[in-house]
Amino acid sequence: MATAKRARLELVSADETAPRRGGRPLAKGQQTKAAIVDAALGLAAHIGLEGLSIGAVAELTGMSKSGVFAHFGSRDELQISVVREYHRRFEEEVFYPAMREPRGLPRLRALFANWMRRTSAEIDSGCIYISGAVEFDDRPGPVREALAESVNIWQAAMVRAIVQAREEGHLRADIDEQQVAFNIHGLILALHYEARFLRRPGAIERALAGFDDVLARYGASSTG
Repeated sequence: MATAKRARLELVSADETAPRRGGRPLAKGQQTKAAIVDAALGLAAHIGLEGLSIGAVAELTGMSKSGVFAHFGSRDELQISVVREYHRRFEEEVFYPAMREPRGLPRLRALFANWMRRTSAEIDSGCIYISGAVEFDDRPGPVREALAESVNIWQAAMVRAIVQAREEGHLRADIDEQQVAFNIHGLILALHYEARFLRRPGAIERALAGFDDVLARYGASSTG
């Protein structure tokens, strides 16, 4: 998918900053499609991607089914559009702001802090990446591919930040960057489970403490 490939280039290039968004205003058809995707994303956050259908989105937006169908052509394309929009917002809220920080540990800390903020804000609604993985983990097809590609893009960015922290001497030279990324990702998954499903207080503080433990384990000062 060309859009996903372009996103990978933007996200993995860790020294880039967010591209400027501007230029000519969207055409009416594009505005309508963007509004549909926005509504569908809000719905998917609460009921999951699997719950999305042309009919459900038509009812939510007050449009006819044929009107929604004209913009997407299939339920899969609607779901994929939602995944891409979620990914775009994730980039803008988590990745691009962190790129303004110096390479190494400051950037890695910013990535995790931004990720934590977004995850915390999604406690009451849900994370498309997490819920989508549950819904589509054993279901091959274009929606699963779009989800997996988006997650892989983000994980590649995190691994790159870890490698840069090692290159800057902020982490030990012998670290396995994949293992560090795995441990960090595990903290986010645990936070989502503890805070959203079990409703346990203090989950955010435990995740932050866990991140400091990961850095200390791999040779970085907890205040670095």
